[in-house]
Amino acid sequence: MIHHPGLLRTAPLQRETTSSLICRIASHYGLEAKVLRSCWQWRNYPPGHDGGGARADAEVLLNAAGRQLLAGLCGVEEDVLARALPSWGQEDSKLSAGRNGVPAAAWRTGGAVAGPVAFGCRLCAARRTGTAVRVMRYAPRWERVCVRHRRWLLDADADQVLEHLDLRGVPEVVTAQRRWTGVARRAVRAGVEPERVFALAYAVVARWWEQALHWEREAVWPRRLHQVAGGDAGGDLERWRIVGRDAVVFPEVVAVADALLDPAMAQLVWVDSGAGRPRALPADGMFCRRLGERVGREWLGPLAATDYGGPLTSWMGTVIRIRRGAGGPPGYDNDPWWLRQEHQPATMAGQLRVLGKEKKAPGSGRMWRATVPAEQRALITSAIESAEEQLLQLRGVQTGPTADVARRLLRGLGHSAGLIENAWKRTALAAANGGVPLEEVARWMDMPVEVLREMLTASGREDSG
Repeated sequence: MIHHPGLLRTAPLQRETTSSLICRIASHYGLEAKVLRSCWQWRNYPPGHDGGGARADAEVLLNAAGRQLLAGLCGVEEDVLARALPSWGQEDSKLSAGRNGVPAAAWRTGGAVAGPVAFGCRLCAARRTGTAVRVMRYAPRWERVCVRHRRWLLDADADQVLEHLDLRGVPEVVTAQRRWTGVARRAVRAGVEPERVFALAYAVVARWWEQALHWEREAVWPRRLHQVAGGDAGGDLERWRIVGRDAVVFPEVVAVADALLDPAMAQLVWVDSGAGRPRALPADGMFCRRLGERVGREWLGPLAATDYGGPLTSWMGTVIRIRRGAGGPPGYDNDPWWLRQEHQPATMAGQLRVLGKEKKAPGSGRMWRATVPAEQRALITSAIESAEEQLLQLRGVQTGPTADVARRLLRGLGHSAGLIENAWKRTALAAANGGVPLEEVARWMDMPVEVLREMLTASGREDSG
């Protein structure tokens, strides 16, 4: 037990987690963190990962007596701690249920308290504290670059050991963080919250990132990924594509955010839509062509324009509706910056969990493009694209006599359903041939294994015939 609280002063870092500060105080006194934590009465257990092990983004909430104790232990006034620690002053029923005057604490995950938690830069911590200790800080993705030491600070909620990525070989990522400051100011002048602009641009680019494996002309992202992976990501490409994604695509996220705030770009969307004479957005539209140029990819325009159902086309549709005066009451339908739940990118932690589960099944950890023949991939893609085209054509047929509209819709939907079923079967066959256990494929398709086996056998005979 510490007999002289505050004997050694431990100042908080800006936006540090309370849990991180407690660990640093313990280190300052030469104690294990669990010994110092025994000064509080704990209402629950610390959060952990599914496979075991403590979460780096674990956070602590304290009651009034607990906060007073922490202030004494670190020798810092409570108002200083309140300004530095986002979780300071937050309580819940677990804390209020205890005895008054008894220092109490409750565990939480940082993301549920004050937003994403990232690893802090140990070199910066050493400059501030004299010790290169681990620090956890609340940090949005547009503040993940340590400009001084050229590091990308990674999410702390994932079950992986890396704290940062080296950006010395990709200076454009560091430059992008400086550029974001100006983009954020532009958003404020436009009356939009910068975090909403960033979230939409991030969703657009993260979707491109998933599609980029099929982009034969893409050369920038592979180069960056190899750089942040220490020179070569090839040995564990799937994992590095997850861990390195946010750093690698950051310059494009900032560029897209800047473009979406540009009134001239919105005007191009309006012109592409036919302005006063509505028409379907063309694959060679000026907006997507110019957007591709702004992210350094002149060839990207048609690919972006035909990516139906994504966050970019949703933004374009809202811009067009607003220009036509067709927006409804206040809400997501007439808010260009509204990001649908299904468009939000999967987190690094979530993707790593899925990857870990997939690798436990024989064959499932292998890359799709390396496992499935090009001809089979092309057939699946063709079936999907044909279904998309068929469904798009049905948008404009809901005028005329009831019987005619119903006939056209039902025939069109039936044709689309057949195309989708074709892609569905071919994908299942490709997965099974690629080594994914049939039981897993059946579970994903929600059908008995025996039925799936018969279906794949029949499909195989048809293809061979």
